[in-house]
Amino acid sequence: MAVTERGRAVHLSAHTHPRSRGIVLGGVAAGVLLAVLWSYEFVDHVIGDNVANTLLGHDAKSTAIGGTVAGLVFAFVSGLAGTFTACNIAMAAAVGPMSQAGGAGATRAGLRVLLRPVGWLTVGMVAVAATYGFVGVLLGDRLPQLSTGTVGGLPVRLVQSMVVFGVIGLAFVYLGLAALGTLPDPFAHRPVARVVVLGALVGGFLIGRPYPLFNKLFHWAVDTGNPLYGAGAFVLQSLGNIAIVAALFALVIVVTRGRFVQWLAASPSRTAAVTGALLIALGVFMVVYWDVRLPAMFGYGWFPTMPYNG
Repeated sequence: MAVTERGRAVHLSAHTHPRSRGIVLGGVAAGVLLAVLWSYEFVDHVIGDNVANTLLGHDAKSTAIGGTVAGLVFAFVSGLAGTFTACNIAMAAAVGPMSQAGGAGATRAGLRVLLRPVGWLTVGMVAVAATYGFVGVLLGDRLPQLSTGTVGGLPVRLVQSMVVFGVIGLAFVYLGLAALGTLPDPFAHRPVARVVVLGALVGGFLIGRPYPLFNKLFHWAVDTGNPLYGAGAFVLQSLGNIAIVAALFALVIVVTRGRFVQWLAASPSRTAAVTGALLIALGVFMVVYWDVRLPAMFGYGWFPTMPYNG
């Protein structure tokens, strides 16, 4: 169906999902709950730091990056270590669209169902990561992300995080609502384009990431003065971010012998429900976590605090 917007036709999904209201409410509730329960201390420090320290064989934070090869290795390892940080967890939202892009026919070839959509996701992600790494080295300390200053008591680098992740979160919510047919869907007949855009949004996480190991990598890239190093390092960081997610998805395909993806892709309504729910839940999580919970930590408003979060 279509609606008219300023005199032109805007196409929605073929049908609004019959349970769209319940899916939206459930997604919003899940996103808010995740933002309340999320422990950045556990994910960033207990998981992230320990993974990086183990893989590198030394203290990732305190040991200087010695040379180009060491810097590129650090980029990939810190990407792996940061897979489950509060910005990267949103990559799970790509599962539904990835299945959609693979198509029912691809399920007969087992893991081939994974390779094509992951490839398109990577295209969008790498394009943004490489561009930001290149430009970031050229701009250097002029970027708020590398600032040590504060504004109104908030670290400037976190202000950039709030803006970037708030925008990306809203984009996820929009795409989720569009997948359910409640808003115009620019990708209704272009599932591959949807996955590329999701990849670009994942690549955009670097623009707001305050993760300490990424901040260390960024400073190293700027210190080299070579924008190509910045582009390469940021691409490796992003590839490290999706490696575990892709491996887990591959494991699901192997364990179920492709039946999970076949089951998901067999019903457009089912795929839309999974896609919409994930995108809405994780989009709401990003907005609430970065634009409500984070400011509250610095005295701007109130947000419930779990005992383990201090």
